[in-house]
Amino acid sequence: MAPIHPEITYAERCNATEAEKNIIYFTINAPDIQGEPKLEIKPTEISFAAKAGDAAKGVPEKEYAFDLQLYDEIIPEETKKVVTSRAIVLVLRKKTPKSEYWPRLTKEKPNRNWVKTDFSKWVDEDEQEGAEDPTAGMEDQMAGMGGMGGMGGGMPGMGGMGGMDFSKMMEQMGGMGGMGGMGGMPDFGAGGDDEGDSDDDQVPEEEEAIEEISTAGASGDKGKAKVSSLDDVE
Repeated sequence: MAPIHPEITYAERCNATEAEKNIIYFTINAPDIQGEPKLEIKPTEISFAAKAGDAAKGVPEKEYAFDLQLYDEIIPEETKKVVTSRAIVLVLRKKTPKSEYWPRLTKEKPNRNWVKTDFSKWVDEDEQEGAEDPTAGMEDQMAGMGGMGGMGGGMPGMGGMGGMDFSKMMEQMGGMGGMGGMGGMPDFGAGGDDEGDSDDDQVPEEEEAIEEISTAGASGDKGKAKVSSLDDVE
């Protein structure tokens, strides 16, 4: 199987007075690499070789390789590396601080056709001030993905539910009667035939009894019988 060139994307930063800001974001887009790739970084050259894919999982196997001569020198020991399942990201330190970018990445002119500008990280030379570091936090994110420990004990963001005032919540929901999608919620304000409404039914019965006493007429015995009945009720 003949090796193929992985796609390489790059972007630069430069600064004539601050050496640490003279860097190249160098991304080797080689997904599904098997094991540890062979990566050699020299002052003017980068070499890479790796196998990728897994036939047992239906991922086609392939071999990647390249030898790239850089336009100018870098400091190999200052290189930073982050490996993901899709790519290897290198942050290369240029040896000579300058106020302008390299004319191109490779020594030969023009760049190889598999070497492209990384527009997701690129900024113009006069727009570098205040530009974010596109690799900031990548190492921390990779470390935090090791065991996904935060998923084991439930949702940590729900801890504040303990102090929720449910009475206030129900009052607020009382004014949401127009929300048709809340069909599963009981209507706490509606009347019904339930036994829980019996207190409301007793009030009109007592009023009817008092009205019968006041309109009983001139019959004393009948009136007394009704008064006696009312006393029994009380």
